[in-house]
Amino acid sequence: MRLAILSRAPRSYSTRRLRAAAADRGHDVKVLNTLRFAIDLSGDAPDLQFRGRQLTDYDAILPRIGNSITYFGTAVVRQFEQMDVYTPNTANGIANSRDKLRATQILARHDIGMPPTTFVRDRADVIPAIERVGGAPVVLKLLEGTQGIGVILAPTIKVAEAIIETLQSTRQQVLIQRFVTESKGRDIRALVVGDRVVAAMRRTAQGDEFRSNVHRGGSVEAVTLDADSERVAVRAAQIMGLKVAGVDMLEGNDGPLVMEVNSSPGLEGIETATRLDVAGAIIDYIDDQVAFPQIDVRERLSVSTGYGVAELVVHGDADLVGKSLSESGLRERDITVLTLHRGTTVIPNPKGRETLHAEDRLLCFGRLEEMRSMIPARPKRRARVKRLPKEPLPEE
Repeated sequence: MRLAILSRAPRSYSTRRLRAAAADRGHDVKVLNTLRFAIDLSGDAPDLQFRGRQLTDYDAILPRIGNSITYFGTAVVRQFEQMDVYTPNTANGIANSRDKLRATQILARHDIGMPPTTFVRDRADVIPAIERVGGAPVVLKLLEGTQGIGVILAPTIKVAEAIIETLQSTRQQVLIQRFVTESKGRDIRALVVGDRVVAAMRRTAQGDEFRSNVHRGGSVEAVTLDADSERVAVRAAQIMGLKVAGVDMLEGNDGPLVMEVNSSPGLEGIETATRLDVAGAIIDYIDDQVAFPQIDVRERLSVSTGYGVAELVVHGDADLVGKSLSESGLRERDITVLTLHRGTTVIPNPKGRETLHAEDRLLCFGRLEEMRSMIPARPKRRARVKRLPKEPLPEE
């Protein structure tokens, strides 16, 4: 396999480990400075130049795009995608994860547990926003920050107001997030590769510092995740469109709470803590994908008029719970179950005797009209009744 690692830091621990892991496995690997690419849109087909010369062919790339070059870096990755070069992290996935507000919006839409979060611009909305997330203390986060930079703990509402006003005066955008006191300066970093967590560590802040990042002096230890935490980590990475990701979670009283999904996770801390070959797992995954690439099932199978692919969820109150696939009536409705997802378990091509459980997710191919009829109607938001002003409005 010919692999290009897109990195501006060839001597960093992560880049050196990834390069060594690829070389040890017999792959032809190069580290290429992301900023030295030129995107060529002048020809009949998408192309790239590197250091003024036409780029040679690569089977795959591994983006290590720094926060400061997100826009150009994702443009380069997008061009590789247009050239049909495999990348575990797409340009959209990197861009989504890099913007904290966008990432939070996407994860919230898919019912991923997170600390209560809000975002406002007007000064008059700040205090109500803080109250909505549970009151002070609150965590304030810049929309684009990394390694704990731009994350501030405000102990009181007055302090939070002052910080937000100062940051907004410098054109900085700020998220307001509940401070999860039970986490006690600790969090979990799960390293997701493909559809599994290959390593996990607990990071603990030092002294009075509430940020547990290794770059802030936090200590690390290996940890084995429970099934729920592993499921949440993998699902969060997949929702963001990332096959290689570091998912940061707090240990809340009611389960894991996702804080961030990192598209270029550092490897030094987690390899040191776990003594696992995380770099090798990443390279092996990329090699497997290049040798046997996944296809877009929805695109490939949605060629017949009226037919397509959809995911159906078996809700607890549905009459499918407790029935086998043979008894479910799906076949009679011209619906074929391709894969059954149950928590972290994946059952490909499930047999007719497989019994359906609540919250099973079924990837199905069949008649779209029939599958649409099985999806519950989206609940409508109740319109709030506006109160009339006490004094009549002045006539125009």
